Amino acid sequence: MKIYNTLTRKKEEFVPIDENEIKIYVCGPTVYNYFHIGNARPFVVFDTLRKYLTYRGKTVKFVQNFTDVDDKIINKAREEGVKAGEISEKYIEEYYKDAKALNVEKASVHPKVTENMTEIIDFVQELIDKGYAYEAGGDVYYSTRKFNDYGKLSKQNIEDLEAGARIEVEEKKQDPLDFALWKAQKTDDELAWKSPWGLGRPGWHIECSVMSTKYLGETIDIHAGGQDLTFPHHENEIAQTEAHTGKPFANYWMHNGYITIDNEKMSKSKGNFFTVRDILKDYDGEIMRFFLLSGHYRSPINFSRELMEQAKNALARMQNAKNNLKHLAEKGEGRLTDREKTAYEELLKYREKFIDAMDDDLNTADAISVIFELIKDINTVSKDGATKEFAEKCLSLLDELTAVLGILRDKEESGGIDEEIQKLVDERQAARKAKDFARSDEIRDILKAKGITLEDTPQGVRVVLCKN
Repeated sequence: MKIYNTLTRKKEEFVPIDENEIKIYVCGPTVYNYFHIGNARPFVVFDTLRKYLTYRGKTVKFVQNFTDVDDKIINKAREEGVKAGEISEKYIEEYYKDAKALNVEKASVHPKVTENMTEIIDFVQELIDKGYAYEAGGDVYYSTRKFNDYGKLSKQNIEDLEAGARIEVEEKKQDPLDFALWKAQKTDDELAWKSPWGLGRPGWHIECSVMSTKYLGETIDIHAGGQDLTFPHHENEIAQTEAHTGKPFANYWMHNGYITIDNEKMSKSKGNFFTVRDILKDYDGEIMRFFLLSGHYRSPINFSRELMEQAKNALARMQNAKNNLKHLAEKGEGRLTDREKTAYEELLKYREKFIDAMDDDLNTADAISVIFELIKDINTVSKDGATKEFAEKCLSLLDELTAVLGILRDKEESGGIDEEIQKLVDERQAARKAKDFARSDEIRDILKAKGITLEDTPQGVRVVLCKN
C-alpha cells in the first residue's frame, strides 16, 4: 500500500514498524457541541483506513482522543450554568451516537485529557528539565527555536513565522514563536489541576503528544487528522514529542482535505454551518458516509443538498443490486452452471481492482467505481435469472467490498426497515388479500414518495429502494 506522507510530500510505500500491530493516532473532537460535517470527514476517512488494513489481515491499534479540557468547554459551561465536566460527558455520548450513525467504529482506546493529567504534568516537567521549555508566572512555554526541525511538517520557514508572530500584552513568553504547554488558572470557575507551577491546565498540543506516546509508544506508524491541523497543532506535537523522546514521532502523516458548503467555507456567521446531527434529520448516516468517501480524501469536497441527493441515489442503486441478489439467493435453486462458473471467476478481478484502488493512497472514489463495475457485470449475467449458488457468491463478494467502505450494511446491522414503512408494507399486503386495490395502490404511492418501491413477485413482495 502507498500512502501520501505529508511529511515528505510524496506517496510512499507503507512499511509498518511491527507487522503484527499497526499503530494509528487520529485527533478526536473537542467535546463542547455536536460535531460538524468537517469533523466527520476525518472520522469516516480514517475509520475506513482502519477497516481496510484490517481487511488486509493487519491488526490495528487505533487511538482517537477526546479533548475534554478547553476554553470552548469552559465557556459553554458558563453559558448553561453547569460544570465543565457535564458538558464534555454529554457531548462524548452524543459523539458516539452520531459516529454510530456514520458506521464509525469505536477506537481501540478513546483517552480523555482529564484522565491523563499526571502523565501530562510529568511530560511537561521533563521538557523543562531537558531545556526545551520554561516556566513563566505559572504558565509553561515551549522554546520553539530550541527544536532544530521546527516547521518540517508544514514546510514553514521559522523566519517567516517570526515575521507574522506577535506577543499578546498578557503573555509572558520569551519569544513570539513559543507556545503554551501549561496555562495558569485565571478564574475560579476554570478547570484546574495542581502542578509544580501552580493550579492550571494543559495547552492543546501537549495533550495529543502525551496520549499518543502513552497508548501507542514513542514512535507510531500513522498520525492523521484534518488538513487544518497540520499547523500549528501537528507541527507542535512533533516538536514536543521528538524533543522528549529523541525519536521520530510518526513515520507517516495523513491529512484529509477541507469541506466547503455550497462552494463556500463553512462559517456560523454565513449560516452554512451544519452539524452531523442536523444533516441526519434529512439523510441517513450511510448516505453521508458514502458522500464523504465519494471523493479522494486529500481533495477538497463540496457539500450541498444536490450532491447529497446524488449520493443517496447512487447508494440506492447499490442497495437495489444487493436486494436483487438476496432475493435470488433466497428464492433461487441449484448449483453454479458452467456459464455462471466462468462468469464468477471473471468477476473476481474486481476484488483485485478494488484492492489496487485502496492501495493507491486509500482511493475510495476509485474503489466505489469498481463496485459499480462489479454490479453492472453481475446484473448482465443474472438479468434472466441465476442459480442460488451464483447469487450467494456474488452477494458475498459485494458484501466483502462494501464492508471495507462501511456501507451497505444489512438491515439488522443498520437498524432494519423503518417501523412506519414496515406497517405500510403489511397494510398493503392485507389490502391486496382483501381485494381493496384502491388502498393498495394508495399505499404504493405513499411508499414511492418516501423512496421505496414494492415489487410483487411469484415468491412474494420485495421492498426496493429507489430514486425520489
